[in-house]
Amino acid sequence: MNLMKSTPLSRITAILAGAVTLSLGFAAPLKADPFPPLNTPGTGLHNPGKLVWADLFTSNPEAAQNFYCGLLGWTATNIDQKGKNYVIFSDNGTPVAGLSPHSPGKEGHPSKWIGYIAVTDIDASAALVEKNGGVVHAHPKKFPDRGRQAIITDGEGVALGLLESSSGDPADVDTLAGQWNWFELYAKDPTASSNFFHAALGYDVAPETNTTRKSEYVLSSSGNSRAGIAPLPEGDDVSASWLGVIRVDDIDKTLAKVSGLGGEVLVAPHAVENGSRFAIVGDPTGAAVGLVQYSDEANPSKNP
Repeated sequence: MNLMKSTPLSRITAILAGAVTLSLGFAAPLKADPFPPLNTPGTGLHNPGKLVWADLFTSNPEAAQNFYCGLLGWTATNIDQKGKNYVIFSDNGTPVAGLSPHSPGKEGHPSKWIGYIAVTDIDASAALVEKNGGVVHAHPKKFPDRGRQAIITDGEGVALGLLESSSGDPADVDTLAGQWNWFELYAKDPTASSNFFHAALGYDVAPETNTTRKSEYVLSSSGNSRAGIAPLPEGDDVSASWLGVIRVDDIDKTLAKVSGLGGEVLVAPHAVENGSRFAIVGDPTGAAVGLVQYSDEANPSKNP
């Protein structure tokens, strides 16, 4: 997917990158409200490597909440995490993302989305991350009703969450509008990154064969494409980063709401493969997400 046609990539990556080590971690679960399970009822499914959750770490939670609820129709539920308000975003009743305020003393740091991928044995996954040159910043912890979570960084210092869900993983079906559909890593060394994710997290890795996409490699598991790895351009002002992509029904109608909600269109909508259209927006807190309107045959998560 050619994600960066309309805006210099250095500007996008400056927004995406942030100071990873300054926002990592979880609120203590002691005497805290439980997180909702990923699936109600539980699925009993295990789809390791699937993007199943994302958290936005920000110093302006009110602006972020208003933006995503207004833009995507998400609903927000507040839960208390030992005096720290954590927001659960849901899409038509299905929890899809969370919002966590930066810890005290870190309020000036950039807002950042961190995605979580499904794992079946989080302790073994964390050990493999460290064995292959990554770092475990937030070690596996159990959260009632949710399962066990951790946050790691890869060899280039890019943050990623791991989630061993106690209610199983979402099924591998077509993504609905308002839900995460794709994950793209912009890496200084795509080959080294692909090797890391194969060795540490068990992804199957293949060269990208679709010449209309920017990716050099595709990460897949269980026969489904999960993410792409694309190269960063040369320059001192770019940093490796993940970009989460959310599916929408009508990208023009969605983008028309961005400015009024305090956000900015960073990459204008443009055609990608097979009639799909893609854009990148920045929210009022400075975090970025991709938006895509897919034709069915172009959905990369269903077309390895």
